[in-house]
Amino acid sequence: MPVRTSSSFLLILAASSLLLPAFAQTASSYNPEKTFAPLTLPDPVNAYRSSNGAPGPAYWQNEADYELHADLDIAAKQLSVTEVITYTNNSPDTLPSLWVQLDQNTYRKDSRAQEMNGGVRLRRGAVMANDPVQLSTEGYVFESVAIESGKETKEVKYLISDTRMQIRLAEPLKGHGTQLRIHIKYHYQIPGVWGGRTSWGTTTGTIEGSTAKPTVTGDIYDMAQWYPRMCVYDDLRGWDTQPYIGSEFYLEYGHFDYYATVPWNMIVAGSGELVNPKEVLTAAEISRLDQARSSDKTIVIRSAAEVTDPASRPKQSGTLTWHFHMDSTRDVAWSASPVFVWDAARINLPDGKKSLAMSVYPPESVGEDAWSRSTEYVKDTVERFSKDWYPYPWPAAINVAGFSTGMEYPGIVFDGIPDKSKTLFWITAHEIGHSWFPMIVGSNERRNAFMDEGFNTFIDIDESARFQGGVYGPKRDSEYSAAGEPQDTILKVLDNPDAPVILNRADAYSWAQGHPVSYFKGAYGMVLLREQILGPERFDWAFRKYIRDWAFKHPSPSDFFREMESEGGEDLSYFWRGWYMNNWKLDLAVDKIEGDKVTISNRGQLVLPATIEVAFQDGTSIRQKLPVETWLSKGVYVWNVGGGKPIASAVVDPDHVLPDDDRSNNMKKAE
Repeated sequence: MPVRTSSSFLLILAASSLLLPAFAQTASSYNPEKTFAPLTLPDPVNAYRSSNGAPGPAYWQNEADYELHADLDIAAKQLSVTEVITYTNNSPDTLPSLWVQLDQNTYRKDSRAQEMNGGVRLRRGAVMANDPVQLSTEGYVFESVAIESGKETKEVKYLISDTRMQIRLAEPLKGHGTQLRIHIKYHYQIPGVWGGRTSWGTTTGTIEGSTAKPTVTGDIYDMAQWYPRMCVYDDLRGWDTQPYIGSEFYLEYGHFDYYATVPWNMIVAGSGELVNPKEVLTAAEISRLDQARSSDKTIVIRSAAEVTDPASRPKQSGTLTWHFHMDSTRDVAWSASPVFVWDAARINLPDGKKSLAMSVYPPESVGEDAWSRSTEYVKDTVERFSKDWYPYPWPAAINVAGFSTGMEYPGIVFDGIPDKSKTLFWITAHEIGHSWFPMIVGSNERRNAFMDEGFNTFIDIDESARFQGGVYGPKRDSEYSAAGEPQDTILKVLDNPDAPVILNRADAYSWAQGHPVSYFKGAYGMVLLREQILGPERFDWAFRKYIRDWAFKHPSPSDFFREMESEGGEDLSYFWRGWYMNNWKLDLAVDKIEGDKVTISNRGQLVLPATIEVAFQDGTSIRQKLPVETWLSKGVYVWNVGGGKPIASAVVDPDHVLPDDDRSNNMKKAE
């Protein structure tokens, strides 16, 4: 983000020596002892997590590397996989068992997710009660589970509990870098469109400008959460085994090699880098892909006209196996379809490094106001976030038009087939933004949704404001306007005594509450920190250090709070308590004007730095910045304006940058 300087703030600095504050002794319902009480953060400082918010000298985390061989059966709508997990126990603890996540089991009729949702699956918040497609599967069907330790590989007993598997080890796994390998063979039925985050569906669209074959029909398979994944074992809870009931993830980092065997006519887009292009692409496609690697303009790899041309595939029968590799990632996903149009362009990263922006979409999504601009959006978003916050670390960033719309995975995101114009841009920027939170900075998004959705919404609204001079800005889901004024959604959260606080599990929010709290209030909290509390220079420095320190690691909210305080140079405990741990309201009021004195009161429990502006009868005005310490011991403040000029009016928060609960008392005219 560019560093911006407030001219009004400079004016206040210049005039501050002339402004003599005084405190009134009138009563206020505000209790400063509650707001400014000493704050103990949930996670303690120790050798693993330092007092400055960075990883401690003894910080550790375990590693999970994966080799996956998947076969897609389009007739049975089934995926069969052999999986090898190399698990490294870097902790100081000896582990008698291992816990594995089984996300596909959420589609079983007896899953906790089904019970939670009344027996009907939720698809991005909409109940698909009238969907004629079967709304459940059998989840993972295991053929074998074995442990390889040393030279021996033996099948083991395992216990399945909802979306988790416990593997009890015959010989416990020692710590400090000891490894073992888990061999799993399984298959599962792929959910239909109702599956939401992983699905298959049929698209029927028209090829733009085509007359011979105007309609193209084909299936799109969005393959996410498709393999058993290791639970995280960390220094905060040991095994974190929260069941998957529909919201978010917490995963270990590692290296991935995965192979997807699909029908010959399919294009596969997957997380990471395609290792064997000569085996799965034509010579023309390889040439175009090489051209895209050095082009800032979008290069079409496979056109809409070629979708119906068998010559666009290197063979015309049987299957092809696509091999992908990805390092330093917590997950991989892929999508396959015979009707994908494919284009790409170079991504320019800091220090001269490069990546590749790509999009795949059906012919019906072609259009200059639609998916033909997707790669342009991906490229701009990755370049901006890489420059502003942290360099993008992976070889490709891919946008897929499919049926698992509005979902993110490392290196690949799924968006909607009919998305166009600003909607496509907003969703693309938001989903790609998740590459930073929580894909690079690997917070526990199941437990702390704001570190995922709130942080990401904060950075993606800036992308909307700056792309091509703000052609798609402002992005309204940030819940504040271009001037920074909070809208009704956040104020309704603060006014609602039953609204959950930000520090909450992702699954604990209802659909109506999740966006206002974790997305919007979470993002607005970051805006307040940057623009009103710390200022851009201090905030950007601190937030970049937080990202750098916790890249590919597992921070908690306490780590974030400590790092922003330590590097931002400010005790922010009042803000963490009021905005994140409670839904306290801010209500500043101008109570009266007497001569050259203005009385301001804080009527809510939340405090924030605020600006008070006085207009004089001669047409001039002056501003004063009130720090939070204004309310450290009292709820009423008297500003001795001085200067001898008659006051015409006074207003607090004149620019409407604060979430003031009652603006009717913000301004007063002199009597």
